Amino acid sequence: MTPPAAPGAPVLVFTRTTGYRHESIPDGVQALTELAAAEGLAVEHTEDPAVFTAQRLASCRVVVWLSTSGDVLDADQRAALATWLHEGGRFAGVHAATTAEPGWPEFERIAGARFRSHPDLQPATVVVEDPGHPSTAPLPDGWTPVDEWYDFTANPRGQVHVLATVDESTYSGGLMGADHPLVWSGTYGRGRTWCTALGHEPRAYRDPVFRAHLRGGLLSLLTDDDERGR
Repeated sequence: MTPPAAPGAPVLVFTRTTGYRHESIPDGVQALTELAAAEGLAVEHTEDPAVFTAQRLASCRVVVWLSTSGDVLDADQRAALATWLHEGGRFAGVHAATTAEPGWPEFERIAGARFRSHPDLQPATVVVEDPGHPSTAPLPDGWTPVDEWYDFTANPRGQVHVLATVDESTYSGGLMGADHPLVWSGTYGRGRTWCTALGHEPRAYRDPVFRAHLRGGLLSLLTDDDERGR
């Protein structure tokens, strides 16, 4: 079993894209760096998939995939990530992370869902299901950010612990119906995961509410008090 990383180990933010590249990636990296620094954590940002080795991952507290897209790892790198996480790693997926690794079926179990499509950018109402989770506790009632409102190939409920959904009656083009998960936590072996489909717009990463959401997601992976999930 891989021993847990030391408390001072960095948060690894990975943003490689081989498909669509989000304009908001630099804003997201900056926000995550600032949020981690406020908790006494360093961030290492990379687009180099060569960091996905057993030795390198063993030195990380959390791995964040921020709007990654397309196939971004080779077979050995995929195996290293899956093994590290299964043995107790921590993984966060932000916004387009669910569009990554279409050639790797196992990644759906890690991220919790697989991206299908999204309607036009528009506001919609986020509904908090678990107000006790650090990532959803800061979200106000009736919060209506502007985003892409990802639809997924299957509803992840039952495989993950759903933290928030989006109310499809408040926007146009949703395809998942009355139960549309948006934010969730999960487990993968001994490891833990947290994913949010929010974060398309650059301005989101300057929004205090969304930043509190990201901070809570990170904090939930840095402690052992959120064991709900798959």
